[in-house]
Amino acid sequence: MNTKWIVRIILLLGLWVWVTPSVIFAKGMMIPSKILAYGGRTFAGFQDPEYPSYDRALREYLIKRIDQTFGVLLDPGRYSGFDLLEIESLFKLKKSDEPFDLFLKMFPKNQ
Repeated sequence: MNTKWIVRIILLLGLWVWVTPSVIFAKGMMIPSKILAYGGRTFAGFQDPEYPSYDRALREYLIKRIDQTFGVLLDPGRYSGFDLLEIESLFKLKKSDEPFDLFLKMFPKNQ
């Protein structure tokens, strides 16, 4: 009886490991290599020499993803990468009758 459960658990884990990446790739949610190059790194702050290139890559990726998901085209020079992460999460939570501009007014525009 115990071996049946162990085999079932192993099969379920194997199926999960096989299906999860295929679902992610099917949705086109692959993270670009520009952003993955910074994986695991920490920055001392905005003055860190590598931070601007990371923020630029993050902005480009998020603007493309927001445009594909919600149909809202944002200017990459107006919002930081972290602002765009917050904007995307708010767009996911907004009600269908709420305008996108309502959420964009909450973020200062960097110019």
